[in-house]
Formats: sequence, C-alpha cells, structure tokens
Amino acid sequence: MEIKNFIEELEWRGMIHTIMPGAKEQLEKEMTTAYLGIDPTADSLHIGHLVGVMILKHFQLCGHRPIALVGGATGMIGDPSGKSQERNLLDEATLRRNQDAIKRQLSKLIDFDSPAPNAALMVNNYDWMKEFSFLDFIRDIGKLITVNYMMAKDSVKKRFSGEGDGMSFTEFSYQLVQGYDFMHLYEKYGCRVQLGGSDQWGNITTGTELIRRKLGGEAYAITCPLITKADGTKFGKTESGNVWLDARYTSPYRFYQFWLNVSDDDAKRYIKIFTLLDRATIEALIAEHDAAPHLRTLQKRLAEEVTVMIHSRAEYDKAVEASQILFGGATSDTLRRLDEQTLLQVFEGVPQFTVARAELGMPFVDLCAAATQIFPSKGECRKMVQGGGVALNKEKVADAMRPVTEADLIAGKYLLVQRGKKNYYLVTVE
Repeated sequence: MEIKNFIEELEWRGMIHTIMPGAKEQLEKEMTTAYLGIDPTADSLHIGHLVGVMILKHFQLCGHRPIALVGGATGMIGDPSGKSQERNLLDEATLRRNQDAIKRQLSKLIDFDSPAPNAALMVNNYDWMKEFSFLDFIRDIGKLITVNYMMAKDSVKKRFSGEGDGMSFTEFSYQLVQGYDFMHLYEKYGCRVQLGGSDQWGNITTGTELIRRKLGGEAYAITCPLITKADGTKFGKTESGNVWLDARYTSPYRFYQFWLNVSDDDAKRYIKIFTLLDRATIEALIAEHDAAPHLRTLQKRLAEEVTVMIHSRAEYDKAVEASQILFGGATSDTLRRLDEQTLLQVFEGVPQFTVARAELGMPFVDLCAAATQIFPSKGECRKMVQGGGVALNKEKVADAMRPVTEADLIAGKYLLVQRGKKNYYLVTVE
C-alpha cells in the first residue's frame, strides 16, 4: 500500500491550522510517534472528538505511530482553553469508567493490535501523574516555565481580561500538566509531535518548551482548525445536545440524520474531514452534487460513510429504511422492524394520540373519529377509506369497519395511521 504524506493529506482535506517549523521535515525523515489527548468527561466520545480521531487515523495510515492519551489526570483539572467557566471536576471512579468506554470506541477506528511497528498505543496520564507529589511537581517542572510565559497564552489572557469568573490556580496549572505529559511521552516512547485543535496551541507549545529546556530535545506541534458550521455556529450540537458516538445516547438513525441534514457548504468540508474517501472520489462527488444539488448526493454519501464507520453497515441500512418511512414507499414490514426508540424518533413531531388498551377491538372508523381526532367525523373517514386514501401501519385500509386488534400493534403498543400521502398520526395504546 502506498504510504501518503501526512501533511499533504491533511492540507487538501482542510485539516491543518498551524504547523510548527521542523514538523514537516521530521515526518518526512522517519516513522514518527505523535499523540493526541482526549479528556474523559463522559463515557462516550461525541462527533466533536471525531476530528482528532480522524487525524490519528490518517497519521497511522501514513505509516506513523499514533498515541491516544485519555486524560485521567487532566480530566480531574479541566482545560481552560476555549472556555470562560471552570468545568465540574470528576471523581476517579467516574473517570476510569469513562476511559474504558472511550477505549472501546477508539479501538473500532484505530488499530491498536497490529503487529506493525506503528500499532497505536493508548495511555492514561493518571498512571504517571498519580505518584507525583505536589512539591516534586512544582520543584522539578514548575521551575522550568516562567509565569510570564504562562500568562502570555491566549487561553489564560482571555480569562484574565474579564471573560467568565477569572481562573483558579487549578486551571492555570493545566498547561504545565499537559506540557509534562508531552515530555513524559517524549522520554518513554520517543513521541516527537503533539496533535490537537487550534485552541490547544498554547498548551502544546508549553510541552515543546519543557522538552527543550529539560531534555534539550526537539518536539513539534500540529493543530487543526476548530470545526464550525458554515453559519459560524458550533459544530456537533443539535437542539437536543451533543451528537454522541454511543448508540445509547444518539441512535444510529439520529446520527445518520445529523449528517444527512448538513448544508451543502458544510457537506463539502465535512466529507473531506470525516471520511477516508480519496481526493478524486470526493472531487467527483462534489461535481456531481453541484450539477444537481436537490439530489443531495454529498449529504447521502457523507451520512453513509460516517454511519457505517461509527456503527455498522447493518445499522446504516436500518437508518436509511427508517428515513424512507416518512418520504418513501416503505412497507409494513419495514415499520415493524423498527425498534421503539427509532420509531418514536422517526415520528417525532407528528400528531400523537393515546387510547386505552381496553378499547382494542373497536372498528377502525371509531379509532379515527371517536377515540382520536384523526378525522373530524366518521363520515369523512369512511369516504376517504373508500377512495383508498387511508393506511394503517403502511397498509391501505379497505374496510372502515375492520376491527383494530392486538395483532395490529407495532412494538406491542403503537399504531400508525396515514391520511393521504403526507399526514401521519401515531397512536399509543396503553
């Protein structure tokens, strides 16, 4: 397999913000080890983390060795970068649980088990920080960096200039702890590069400075731009919060829908950042999309690539099927294959009614015009049934007097009534 140039690969994908002088030459000279830190503030990664994970993935595909650092120690402090308020601190048991979950997710995306010399590593900075006494740390590490140097960092300056409620000493010390991580990985694994978002530049360069002052070594920083939407708002947030990689928090259907619904401009950027499709394929997709934007070719391919990568081909197929229930010619079988969570998400926003289980056995016309207000009258319901314009669970209703029974229920408690082509009603039987 042809090994690509990491910097060139990331540059055409729009994934490079700043490169420290010498980094490019180092990567071209030999297989290099680099790390990227992830703070385990939850027991799942969200799509905001995916940029960094994709960078690690490219790094490995380009023949280098990635280290994923799960920040058990730094997660206990909280990184001030890009924040105006101090974050809540987590206890050790919660952090350990979060780390284990993140490890499982990363293992699907990065190869930790390869026999090759560039197999990925996963480390936890709590393992080397927990034995460090406070006095040892401020004597051995704190003396290497001046307060003037630390104060000059943007993440610190902003908080001192009136953003938020100032900064505690705990957060002020964060860049020293992160800098020490880099130095530790440099000594133990020969790690020469730290990767991260552009808001991490100050923390990363503190690490390169520590390595230079303490060890006389050369280390480098490469950062990627912070991803935003075309309208300038934050990427990865929806009205209901973060888009998570864990199906317990964001179902594969919702995950697929997020990517399917991005704007044309965002789709052109995101398909380069969040997929491994090559340049020729992406340029062809963009040209095809520009020729017929209404077909949403880019969004469909983006949603497919990312959903399959994070979940599976089977989950992607289910998400596509679920999406077609509202807009395509889905069948009753398709509807019955949906799990309850996805069913409710597909029909979120449609009018909903509840009927008592004891009323099952009633004629369909009574369900629609007496037990619920799907039709204003039984006469109107009968007329539309005769015209072939009413469906129950995606099957046309031929007889308005047919009884509605337990056998009609989806997932044991739901009925889907369709009036005309576009009007859906979800009935819950309790």
